[in-house]
Amino acid sequence: MRKNILIIFALFTTCSYVTSQDNSLTDYEIADGWQLLFNGENLDGWTSVGKNNPPVMGWEIKNGVLTVKKVDDKRGGDIITRDQYSDFDLKVEFKITKGANSGIKYLFRRYTKGGWLGPEFQILDDENHPDAKLGRDGNRLQAGLYDMFPPTKEKKDSPVGEWNEARIVVLGSKVKHYLNGEEVLSYDRYNKEYLDTYNLSKYKESDPIFGLVDEGHILLQDHGDIVSFKNIKIKILD
Repeated sequence: MRKNILIIFALFTTCSYVTSQDNSLTDYEIADGWQLLFNGENLDGWTSVGKNNPPVMGWEIKNGVLTVKKVDDKRGGDIITRDQYSDFDLKVEFKITKGANSGIKYLFRRYTKGGWLGPEFQILDDENHPDAKLGRDGNRLQAGLYDMFPPTKEKKDSPVGEWNEARIVVLGSKVKHYLNGEEVLSYDRYNKEYLDTYNLSKYKESDPIFGLVDEGHILLQDHGDIVSFKNIKIKILD
């Protein structure tokens, strides 16, 4: 009996839908419609903002981890996906260093007024970066919608130097932010609360109204600090 249990356990733990290597998809994820946005080896599928190619410096790929950092005090700049997305489920693992600031922007595109913009899932060392104490009511804390809505106070950040998982779900006007598997923010881009908050934000003079676009790129931000990313994947939602 014990031998049979061990055999079943061994089969279960080796199945491709149970375990997955970094920057790869399980058979279950493939069948469920997930796509990799980062292959762990290069920046295929990514460009610079307003350009056709990714930065030539500032983004390092080592052992399957994508890290943004200054080179000789110079920055490479943000990177964005070549493709644009409307309704989607996005997952990104990230790791910050002490005092770091970065972000994941989505529905990112050029506005008629305001330049290149996109709602931002804030990445921040809340304890050591001064931006955490700016804004209104915590709306610049990690996992919130930057300068718009704060995350829940019950959010659970991994310590500096350890991996977190960001998840962003956009379905029509409804958007949800998750941090390490827990929902930390939910908002509706078309309700009165959103418009009132927009009018208090740094984006209040954009055209069209900030965030009210049908589709856009995914962006990883170069804010001048060392931040790492891996396991970047997306599922298109019908």
